[in-house]
Amino acid sequence: MERLLRVVLTGSESTGKTTLAADLAAHYRTVWSPEFARAYADRKKGPLDRSDVEPIARGQIAGEDEADRRASRLLILDTDLLSTVVYGRHYYGRCPEWVEKAAQRRLGDLYLLHHPDVPWVADGAKRDLPQAREQVHALFEEALEAFRARWVDVRGQWPERRVAAVTAIDALLGP
Repeated sequence: MERLLRVVLTGSESTGKTTLAADLAAHYRTVWSPEFARAYADRKKGPLDRSDVEPIARGQIAGEDEADRRASRLLILDTDLLSTVVYGRHYYGRCPEWVEKAAQRRLGDLYLLHHPDVPWVADGAKRDLPQAREQVHALFEEALEAFRARWVDVRGQWPERRVAAVTAIDALLGP
């Protein structure tokens, strides 16, 4: 049996990760796992705080594990625990140690880091200001390097992003 390959769409807010994750899953005829933090924030109906990091991490793990069971060769993830680490550090100055260790153990096979060079699209979710996307993008780059993850920077308008993502995934899948 082939090992399941995990491709993670990651990066700052409003850069098209969810849309591209769904598109890639359809293209490769596989399943994808949505970002748990978004659903969690919608249910909470109030500002997130430090106490939310661990429930978000547990929910993200559960969602990924459920999607793992349904996927065969490739799983597309709309973020993973690395995002929880980055945002925990960004908003609260730190992330629980167990979450950081779990993120390292569960590291994806390929990260598609979405560059914030597309227009900001408000979607009703509580988000940082559009100006924070460059700063958060840099935090994602630093985390990917520190975790020694395999990643590509996805840039350009929507069609270029899709081509870059498919090219990177095809290279991962091999012949």
